[in-house]
Amino acid sequence: MQLVKDFPKTSRHSLGSKIDQHFLNMLGHVYGSVYQPPAEKSVTISKAISELDMVKFFLSIAWESAILQNNHYVQISADLDEVGRMLGGWKKGVDKTIQTKNSR
Repeated sequence: MQLVKDFPKTSRHSLGSKIDQHFLNMLGHVYGSVYQPPAEKSVTISKAISELDMVKFFLSIAWESAILQNNHYVQISADLDEVGRMLGGWKKGVDKTIQTKNSR
């Protein structure tokens, strides 16, 4: 993430690496869920949502610690909120598919 490269060196290797790791974990879960059956997909999407929440949490710590500028925080938060809505909608659709199959 380019944003983390702009962090001060002391924060880049602690807080920045946490943000990067959770972001990469989220991407891994999203990619992996594409190839899974619906029941497993729902669980994996939930894991991706949890990782996204951790990214948001560590970014808020960076912002509150004045490591991250306001304008960057606002833009990234808006983008991450959109990703969260997309993941939530995907999970809802998968859960609906599972429920429909189980009610037959």
